[in-house]
Amino acid sequence: MAVGVKQILRGDFLVRNGALDNWRFILYCTLLAIFMIASSHSADKKVLEIAEINLQVKELRSQFVDSRKQLMQLKMESNIARKMKARGIGTSSTPPSKIIVKSTTKN
Repeated sequence: MAVGVKQILRGDFLVRNGALDNWRFILYCTLLAIFMIASSHSADKKVLEIAEINLQVKELRSQFVDSRKQLMQLKMESNIARKMKARGIGTSSTPPSKIIVKSTTKN
């Protein structure tokens, strides 16, 4: 066993007669490792993009909730009455009456 490890460490398997097969296998393993590293970097990049988009979604959702709250406050009858009072328009003391239009045409 010590002889086999010693030959591997010296690189004898790369220079003997059947070395071409060994070089092909080493090249194959190297290319495979490069593809794995590239794939890992690509996956990391996607994870970072997803995290950034999730932060944007949370921020937009909070802006939406704020805007909806402001709209609800602006639509309140008391706020509208207060703003119209500043313009000289007040609420009516008599309720609206229903107008009924009778048709004069015969079918």
